[in-house]
Amino acid sequence: MPDFVNAGVLIANFLVLPGLTYGCQLALGALGVTLVYGILRYSNFAHGETMSFGAMVSILAMWLLQAWGVSLGPLPTVLLALPFGMLATIVFCLLTDRWVYRHYRRHKAPTVTLLIASVGVMFLMNGIIRFIIGPGDRSISDGARFIFNAREFRRATGLAEGLALKTSQVITVLTAVATVAALFWFLNRTRTGKSMRAYSDNEDLALLSGINPERVVMITWILTAVLATIAGTLYGLDKSYKPFTYLQLLLPIFAAAIVGGLGNPLGAIAGGFVIAFSEIGITFAYRKFLAYLLPESWEPEGLVQLLSTDYKFAVSFVILVLVLLTRPTGIFRGKTL
Repeated sequence: MPDFVNAGVLIANFLVLPGLTYGCQLALGALGVTLVYGILRYSNFAHGETMSFGAMVSILAMWLLQAWGVSLGPLPTVLLALPFGMLATIVFCLLTDRWVYRHYRRHKAPTVTLLIASVGVMFLMNGIIRFIIGPGDRSISDGARFIFNAREFRRATGLAEGLALKTSQVITVLTAVATVAALFWFLNRTRTGKSMRAYSDNEDLALLSGINPERVVMITWILTAVLATIAGTLYGLDKSYKPFTYLQLLLPIFAAAIVGGLGNPLGAIAGGFVIAFSEIGITFAYRKFLAYLLPESWEPEGLVQLLSTDYKFAVSFVILVLVLLTRPTGIFRGKTL
């Protein structure tokens, strides 16, 4: 007889919860990319390293707080260090804009020039990050690791399958919801946010109405730095911090932004979840899941896995190519590249 309950718990534990968490991280990352594209009109290839930089400063501040004996009890100490990471990333982004991108904006350089400049900034940031914190793996999770683990769940429910809820997963979802709500409130309810939207919709008309373009650009970098730091730190908290992984993360983040609709904040969020669940769903081994649902004689012998986890970023690439070929404006009809 099919065991739907255990099959459902298995999917919730290994597909739904990780997909939801990863989707929140990608959505926050894609929001930063889409803000820069919407206002500054170029794809910022340094965004992955901006996330890494913000997470690195948060880790350094966390180590300092831990050395002073400061902690949040069951919650990770890195949450206390997050404002330091945001502040340092804001300063870094504003200095990068002043020393690199502003020059090209004033000379009305083509978009591809700004894009190539962002690649240069990406390599510069990568070198700085590796020089400061090194290339190795850094664990930043302290405090309670689980709200409840698989063994406690099995004992409480009597089911054969366990379900674990990690503290980092709950923190990621709650932080992402609060951040997105604050961002949308800022863009839709404040005068500065409305100025940014007007500038994004029609730059010439916005300039005629007296909007200060340099102020709009500055606010954009501040928001981008805050979003990148939160996304980078949450990703490191959920998995672990390793500088190289943020370079790899650039592909799914861009895929999320383009799939949802580049320049559209709602599209960036939707795209983040599409990419996250696609990556995890396609690389998930369905053997045990099918064993719960099928008769014993039909139980598959192989892993029933569409693609190895080693190739999970290939999923993002294939989705990105398909969207660019069939619907370049993305799900929410954003701007085309």
